[in-house]
Amino acid sequence: ECTLPGDKSLTHRVALFAALAEGESRVGNFLRAGVTQAMLGALSDFGVDWALDGDTLIIQGRGPSELHSPKNVLNCGNSGTTLWLLAGALAGANVSCILDGSSGLRTRPMGRIVEPLCAMGVRIQAAPGDVAPLTLESRPEGEALQALEISLPVASAQVKTAILLAGLGAQGTTDLREPGPSRDHTERLLASMGVEIMRDPQIHRVRLQPPDSPLRPLNLDLPGDISSAAFLIVAALIVPGSDLLLKGIGLNPTRVGLLDVLQKMGASIEFHNLKEVHGEPMGDLRIQTSELVGIRVEGPLVVRMIDEFPIFAVAAALARGKTTVSEAEELRHKESDRISSLCRELHNMGVKIEEKPDGFVIEGGVRPRGGVCVASHGDHRLAMALSVAGLAAEEPTGVEGAEIINESFPEFTAILRGFGAEATS
Repeated sequence: ECTLPGDKSLTHRVALFAALAEGESRVGNFLRAGVTQAMLGALSDFGVDWALDGDTLIIQGRGPSELHSPKNVLNCGNSGTTLWLLAGALAGANVSCILDGSSGLRTRPMGRIVEPLCAMGVRIQAAPGDVAPLTLESRPEGEALQALEISLPVASAQVKTAILLAGLGAQGTTDLREPGPSRDHTERLLASMGVEIMRDPQIHRVRLQPPDSPLRPLNLDLPGDISSAAFLIVAALIVPGSDLLLKGIGLNPTRVGLLDVLQKMGASIEFHNLKEVHGEPMGDLRIQTSELVGIRVEGPLVVRMIDEFPIFAVAAALARGKTTVSEAEELRHKESDRISSLCRELHNMGVKIEEKPDGFVIEGGVRPRGGVCVASHGDHRLAMALSVAGLAAEEPTGVEGAEIINESFPEFTAILRGFGAEATS
């Protein structure tokens, strides 16, 4: 059994939201990784005082009006979440800055947040090619942001959060709809901090009213990251004789699509000690080795497991029969083109996988061949998925560029070793 570091999506949000609040926030089980360090570094550049006491983050929030424009370009590393959340928050706070990142981040399309923010009156511009860096300029005194009524073409928690954070500093009610469900950590956290949030999950609609009083500070322990847990869950399902207990894992219903799919495939997954913290469901998971069968994944379910497709593909490779994934073109705009890179590297391991424009098809039921060195493509989730595939392969597998795992789950290799895996670096 083991516990896991705090949820990455929540870690990003609590650090930023605590900085926007007034008063001291204390957040336990804070994820210390490359991507979250980028967020903390940015907060320092805005003049926010914070400290880490072990895995507890302590932030002295002074409200958005006390954020000052940084002198330097803000480096968001490889984290699109950091860039997009900061863009929304800084727009609402009327701060000038330049947001940039790694070469990989510079390939990701920025129009999806630039266009709605511009419609609100934000002075924001992407670099030629609709990519980072993003340049934000403060507005003249008296020029207010206007709340937006918008229907997003693609369900995206990052885009939604950027708009809602800008809406905190806008005039009027921000009214946002999505074509399907996306993770709702932002809505749950802001509501717990005193923001008036109205949600209609049947039509995927969120309405936000700018608060009349400062945001309340946070005091909570973060649940373990379900996206990190996914790699250990699949490892337990495919390695014979496994029996794994993961304690205190976040079970937000917008994040557990992979668990739903795995159970439909025949996975033995039990839920224990369920509770809520700041509106976020959490509990313990017990996973045992299982005989899996192929499945079809499409529609709204894709959004609910959008980060888990690399490791899901590994489960599908060991499942009996055919697995088909469609309507997942969003995967091409992650840290790597996750459709192309995933198909290429699993094929190199001997998996029968066929790339499609919006997904892939796997003929499962055969152990990966292994005996090769595969590439991470600078993608932390792909690196971990390939490592788990290596646990089930006939021959040892090398993962080139595996250090990228430290971006989100630095303890990954050590945990595998603790469970008995032969993992070297």
